[in-house]
Amino acid sequence: MIINPKDNVEIRDDGHKYALRDIAEGENVIKYGMPIGHATKPIAKGEHVHVHNVKTNLGEVLEYKYEPDEAAINGWKTVEPKETFLGYRHADGRVGIRNDIWVIPLVGCVNRLAERLAQSCGGLALTHPYGCSQMGKDHETTANMLAQFCHHPNAGGVLVVSLGCENNTLESFKARLGDYSSLNIRFMKAQDPGDEYAKGLELIKELDAARPKERVEVSVRELVVGLKCGGSDGFSGLTANPLVGRFSDWLAARGGATVLTEVPEMFGAETLLMKRCRTRAVFDKCVEMINGFKDYYASHNQVCYENPSPGNKAGGITTLEDKSLGCVQKGGSSPVEDVLLYGESVKAHGLSLMTGPGNDLVASTVLAAAGCHLILFTTGRGTPFGCVIPTMKVATNDTLAKNKPNWIDWNAMSNPDVEEFAKKVLAVASGEKAKNEFSGAQGIAIFKDGVTL
Repeated sequence: MIINPKDNVEIRDDGHKYALRDIAEGENVIKYGMPIGHATKPIAKGEHVHVHNVKTNLGEVLEYKYEPDEAAINGWKTVEPKETFLGYRHADGRVGIRNDIWVIPLVGCVNRLAERLAQSCGGLALTHPYGCSQMGKDHETTANMLAQFCHHPNAGGVLVVSLGCENNTLESFKARLGDYSSLNIRFMKAQDPGDEYAKGLELIKELDAARPKERVEVSVRELVVGLKCGGSDGFSGLTANPLVGRFSDWLAARGGATVLTEVPEMFGAETLLMKRCRTRAVFDKCVEMINGFKDYYASHNQVCYENPSPGNKAGGITTLEDKSLGCVQKGGSSPVEDVLLYGESVKAHGLSLMTGPGNDLVASTVLAAAGCHLILFTTGRGTPFGCVIPTMKVATNDTLAKNKPNWIDWNAMSNPDVEEFAKKVLAVASGEKAKNEFSGAQGIAIFKDGVTL
């Protein structure tokens, strides 16, 4: 398969690249019509093109010029949405696609208590190891993320569990929540009651009585979908990611919202996103996001291109540019309407970019905390993991879909039709369980970048 007429490599059935013609030492290897690195030695026509003869072109912080693709931005068309899903409408107008009780521990010391309470009502415990022994920005990150989850519309009710002596105090956390009067939320300090489990059960009964009772019809324009990939292979940029990109365009055109994160997996393809930034202000935020993450790498004396993973390479991905050019296809072709910091909430309709790492659970957690209802997670190698919101796995190839039906929700290689895929997404939004929900693979991981006391 030849992806772009400019390419000097083709993709074969194993997902790997082979030279279409002789490639000289130092010459760029072209895939998706873009350089994915350069040849480290002469490559003969038909020869395998991979890590043994290709090296990345990536460097550190760059300067970028705003050169918007006017046709892509001004030519973008929207449609009046007719499609709907069945969601839960909260009293304050928020819409969720699930109605669970969430038990949120403010500190890892009460994780097991949170799990027991969640199990009692079929709810979810958002366990984590932090909330104490953290300092400065690191502590703020933990507290802010937990506060974001208290506002999440997929939670029919929230029980916040404090120990009583942690840095993330219940009093300071309540202040961080802002006006929470419209939320179905209760609070408990585990050190106060004689039987903290019995007290928690009482509070859960109150939450259960107050949560929405039934689903109602909701316009698709109120749906917010996170875009993520993990365990990628040589087919990721050919099947699953383009399908998710077409869905992103489908939803954005109807007034819904999609969010693309994994900043390190934009490196080498970031200019494609920058050209689609709606305004200069959005472009400037995009540049700050990209270079800021490179600075983060440099601050830890690490290079920004130490990627792809061993599994990615085994699947046919050679360099980070190779991975990134496939990865950003999940964002489709619509204009970039906003760029969000880690821990911010989605504000714009259409496509937003979000600051976050490539790590699967950390990146999925920031998407969930931003207000995404569900995540579309493409994979070529396969993974059973899931976030606290429905995490639909989209397989890049038939073999994975056949071998792991208990992991995979959709096979993009055999089912590339976006309209059919949209029906599946709306079915999950309306209550059909994603595979991660069946298995109970539902968790969070908060980004940490600081000392532990």
